[in-house]
Amino acid sequence: MKYVIVGGVASGATAAARIRRIDEFADILILEKGKHISYANCGLPYHLGGVIGERNKLFLQTPASFSARFNVEVRIENKVVALNPARKTVTVRTSSGSEYQETYDKLLLSPGATSFIPPTKGIHLEGIFPLRTVEDVDKIKNHCLANNVKEAVILGGGANGLEIAENLHRLGISLAVVERGNHVIDRIDFVIASHIHQHLLQKGVRLYLEQSVESFERQEKQLKVHLTGGQTLITDMVIIAVGTRPQTELAQQAGLRLGETGGVWVNTYLQTSEADIYAAGDTIEFPHPMTGEPVLSYLGGPANRQARVAADNMVLGNPFPYEGFICTAIVRTFDIVVGTTGVLSKRLEAMGIRHQTCIIHESSHASYYPGALPLCIQLAFHPEDGTLYGAQCVGFQGVDKRIDRLASVVQRRGTVEDLTKLEHAYAPLFSSARDPIAIAGYVGSNIVKKTMTPFSWKEVANIDFQKSILLDVRTPAEYALGSIEGATHIPLDELRSRLSELPKDKTIYAFCAIGRRGYLATLILKAHGYQAKNLSGGYTTYVAATSKPS
Repeated sequence: MKYVIVGGVASGATAAARIRRIDEFADILILEKGKHISYANCGLPYHLGGVIGERNKLFLQTPASFSARFNVEVRIENKVVALNPARKTVTVRTSSGSEYQETYDKLLLSPGATSFIPPTKGIHLEGIFPLRTVEDVDKIKNHCLANNVKEAVILGGGANGLEIAENLHRLGISLAVVERGNHVIDRIDFVIASHIHQHLLQKGVRLYLEQSVESFERQEKQLKVHLTGGQTLITDMVIIAVGTRPQTELAQQAGLRLGETGGVWVNTYLQTSEADIYAAGDTIEFPHPMTGEPVLSYLGGPANRQARVAADNMVLGNPFPYEGFICTAIVRTFDIVVGTTGVLSKRLEAMGIRHQTCIIHESSHASYYPGALPLCIQLAFHPEDGTLYGAQCVGFQGVDKRIDRLASVVQRRGTVEDLTKLEHAYAPLFSSARDPIAIAGYVGSNIVKKTMTPFSWKEVANIDFQKSILLDVRTPAEYALGSIEGATHIPLDELRSRLSELPKDKTIYAFCAIGRRGYLATLILKAHGYQAKNLSGGYTTYVAATSKPS
């Protein structure tokens, strides 16, 4: 049996190695258009910034070492330019420009994705670069050295753009980030992104939100970046990080079915519309296991899992359906980390799926142990049965382990109540006796059980003070440092003795710093016959969400 794999960077190399482990005698060929296989694409920004100092560290395998270990023929700089499913052949173009035909019994498409280059006037001028390949990094590093780069503009405030920002900052380069949306990392909710905005500003990064580039032009050795808002940025270099697109040209040319998102359609066994052609990695779309909507991944974990499943099915005859991915991801920029999993509130709202959210603010570990740092978790869940749809976590320590635990509950269709039952390894330097995940679970459970009625920071602007009272239950010292405009101040510890100051014909919107005392206040108020709601995430969330990133 002859297996041909188109693309050898991530899923392609993984699939080849898996096929060999299953079948020692198979004929396996990798055709890779670039100069490298099996390299750490996600490590490229960190090589740019010098964190990964040695370029060779990016290469998990060389063509020679991979071939020697797995007895796989690897042909680099061999680009597949045509695919003929009827004849079961591919047309390959070498670096010299010559072409030849190669046959296959089973074929795996894993060409990955490519950087999206917007059709902006001047986009191809000198000093403007994408960052997707090792060659891209080489060009950027050489440009920085040759031109003594001091200023850079990053187009796109997604995860990749922010990783690039951190690493250019390490090189002493002053940065501006231009993002067409109203917050960075489009997938997350605004209230979570607001924490990242503030951190970026503290690091000296200039944010241009709700802006895009109208055109570029050269000004001697520098670039002029003209924004749609009328501003012009003068810079030494521009990095394009506005997103990626699946490479589907081969599939389209061969008449393979494409999906709704533009990725290659595959069935549950990762077969394309041609039975002997499979696909994996960034090039495919797959139904989200929670919503059924087709989604693209662009994540290393799912790509490697798909490669293994596809390889098994190619060799063994489709015994293993692929379970799909819930889009668990994490990114650090400077000192702050944000992790996500499942379907987030923003997407649920767009799809019209009923859901409720809650936000908690806790410490990364026991607050009495030195070095504890703030951690914020937002959950999205079914308002009645508590099924956990998705979660977001942002902070400076411990985000990774929390998002991984949350992902495990989302993946098995667990509930917010299940979060309260998770057993965590506890010591003061790692967590609290009640881990932040458990706290989030308790808050979510209180909402499901209707022992707490939340309101969000967005609702504050619409409070009718003729019918309602906004009640600040923090201490006098906290109140003196600032409050929400129009709020009445009664500290929680004085609330029972001052209930007569609150009319019962008005709804009480209570808030504290993070939500805990606000919840206690609503319990007291409800017990005494009041209608009361608690601000989810408290004043901390309100300030973060309403502060302008400037």
